[in-house]
Amino acid sequence: MSSGLRAGAGTRSVEEAGLSRAELGTLVRYSKHTVESVELGRRMPDEVFVERAEEALGNTGALRRAARHLTRGEAGLAAWFRRWARLEREAVSLCTYECRLVPGLLQSEGYARALFENRIPLLTDEQLEAQVEARMGRQRMLYERPTVPFHFIVEEAVLRRRLGGAEVRREQLDYVLEHTSPRNVTLQIMPLEAEYHSCMDGPLRLLETPEGRRLAYSEGQESGRLIGDSKEVRVLQQRYDTLRSQALHPQDSRALLERLRGET
Repeated sequence: MSSGLRAGAGTRSVEEAGLSRAELGTLVRYSKHTVESVELGRRMPDEVFVERAEEALGNTGALRRAARHLTRGEAGLAAWFRRWARLEREAVSLCTYECRLVPGLLQSEGYARALFENRIPLLTDEQLEAQVEARMGRQRMLYERPTVPFHFIVEEAVLRRRLGGAEVRREQLDYVLEHTSPRNVTLQIMPLEAEYHSCMDGPLRLLETPEGRRLAYSEGQESGRLIGDSKEVRVLQQRYDTLRSQALHPQDSRALLERLRGET
């Protein structure tokens, strides 16, 4: 079987069951776009998808057998981001500061879609779907790794932006509230009225590897830089730690999020 469920027993099982992509998506609790991307080989199905699809299709074992032959690619990830993406999957802690947009790990599908629809030059439909699926796939880390601390600092202005329209913004605020509720996920908001700010040089990500090494990542227009120099990482860590003291307390941040949601 080639990558995806398009060629082989997986698709035949779907066809024999007489299910559309939307119907199968409802049964497995994934979007129609995710089902389509798996069928077309643009997305690697995770274990949850495979198990739910197996149950929906009568537990024939066809999907489980097919899934063992798949290899996970990195479709939809920018070339300069792929190494960091691999590192964060193994990290023992992750810290993110964002001043431009909602961090990828906290983006709703509608918000991610709006981002990629605004990309210049324009993406093809296939490229857009691949990028959306890759972004949503990364988010599994939040619940697959419940003992790993994830910390986010986000500018209030980012959460006020109406990217994609009012409905997308409402969905995004709900999504952030839901995905920052687990004990291992912390969100702090940098308020608009803050008089002090230690990270004015732009967005920043930090992680710690299982070996105890600390790395940083900085991203700009069409580029990204993995930072391994210990002195430089130490400075960036100091900036992030200072920003944590300048941002709203997590409980106050959540209260602000709920107020913003109430205003939509």
